[in-house]
Amino acid sequence: MKSLPNLVRKEKGFTLIELLVVIGILAILLSIVLIAINPARQFGQANDTRRRSEVTQILNAVGAYAADHKGVLPAAISGLADDTATQISNTGADICADLVPNYIPALPQDPQQGTGTAITACGVAYDTGYQIAHDVAGRVTVSAPQYEGDTAISNTR
Repeated sequence: MKSLPNLVRKEKGFTLIELLVVIGILAILLSIVLIAINPARQFGQANDTRRRSEVTQILNAVGAYAADHKGVLPAAISGLADDTATQISNTGADICADLVPNYIPALPQDPQQGTGTAITACGVAYDTGYQIAHDVAGRVTVSAPQYEGDTAISNTR
């Protein structure tokens, strides 16, 4: 028996419709994952965590200074009006020379302030992006006014 010639050749592969359906499904899954992860929110949370840590570092350094000086706060803080938050900078509450390097290796700088690197040179212009205040009872509050989350960042002792 003679075989019939192979008139219809069947190619193996995907059709254009199949490829478009798969690409569409992948795009939907990718968008769901991006919404769930939300990189902008993650970066904001990381910055706020850094701010909380740095506020605590500054407050600990001020506390150590006061402990070594029989409860007296650095002059730049005690000269502030009660409960008035003032920027920690060379033009505001200039506490750099009092704290660096004896109580803290460098003054931290807010991640969105300048370069975000810590300040080690106290004789030059600087701005940490953080604020400091004290009340009539002698409690000191350090805060981060540029927080990105829902709750303000401050610490009081």
